[in-house]
Amino acid sequence: MSGPSEPGKLGELLAEYAEVERALADPAVHGDAARARTLGRRFAELAPVRAAATDLDTARDDLGAARELAAEDPAFAAEADALETRIGTLEEQLRHLLLPKDPNDGKDVILEVKAGEGGDESALFAGDLLRMYTRYAERQGWAVETLDEEPTDLGGIKSVTLAVRARRADQAVWAQLKYEGGVHRVQRVPATESQGRIHTSAAGVLVLPEAEEVDVQIDPNDLRIDVYRSSGPGGQSVNTTDSAVRITHVPTGTVVSMQNEKSQLQNREAGMRVLRARLLAAAQDEADAAASDARRSQVRTVDRSERVRTYNFPENRISDHRVGFKAYNLDQVLDGALDDVIAALQQADTEALLAGSSES
Repeated sequence: MSGPSEPGKLGELLAEYAEVERALADPAVHGDAARARTLGRRFAELAPVRAAATDLDTARDDLGAARELAAEDPAFAAEADALETRIGTLEEQLRHLLLPKDPNDGKDVILEVKAGEGGDESALFAGDLLRMYTRYAERQGWAVETLDEEPTDLGGIKSVTLAVRARRADQAVWAQLKYEGGVHRVQRVPATESQGRIHTSAAGVLVLPEAEEVDVQIDPNDLRIDVYRSSGPGGQSVNTTDSAVRITHVPTGTVVSMQNEKSQLQNREAGMRVLRARLLAAAQDEADAAASDARRSQVRTVDRSERVRTYNFPENRISDHRVGFKAYNLDQVLDGALDDVIAALQQADTEALLAGSSES
């Protein structure tokens, strides 16, 4: 393994693994669901490190024995060579596992999709993105909850806010969806286009790690809460009571509005989940310049000129402009087959981290 800090870091992680394993064996821990969930996720993150380290120690011991035997019987030389190759592979695997981790990788996600330039066509495309992420989540076995949704008369989406959650401790929602933030551009012939011309429009995606209450402390005195009547597509009233909620975090000016639920209490709870996620992301950006760099692609304004990905319907092509990824299976991608493009983004991220660790 390369890097003088790796043995020390490995020892720290293995000690943490043993500590988390002991904690999970304590029945009292499982009386606190939030703590048990946090420990379960950390255990799932550390398990591959423990497995790789154990395999590496075993292979090194076996290599020592094979070399001793080869000195007496040349027939064992091939086994020693195979073990040397395996050790190299395991060392590289462990090096990848010891790269700095995004502390939010194990968190669930708040995902927002908003229509941008392009009018009705942009809203229809936002609906396509909503379906794509919902289908992708289903393929991963995640749970999806709609916190707020503003549909249009033509079946599109002005905006939608989703909570995407793992069902198992070994599922990492943020680790896969964090690359989706930014402006997504679509090129296609709208159904209303009589002359067959290709139109370009865009929708914005914002992805935030969902914050637990312990992650963000919010003083109730810092909140201004307004209630109003919900409205549906075209502005028609869908509720005869003031159930919609607008929460303003006065110190930061952050505003969250929710009207999806019929109950004012439910809308308030959903709004607080989104507010915590936004405040956590803002605090991390402020405290850590690296976090700000990692989120640089999450463009807040839906401008067609600043896009992370293009969906070209005439060519059935998807292009991710950050890593040069291109594929001609757009129909499958919109049905949730996002694995290849996300893998390309994760690979580019890993290569950048490896390059950084080699230089340090």
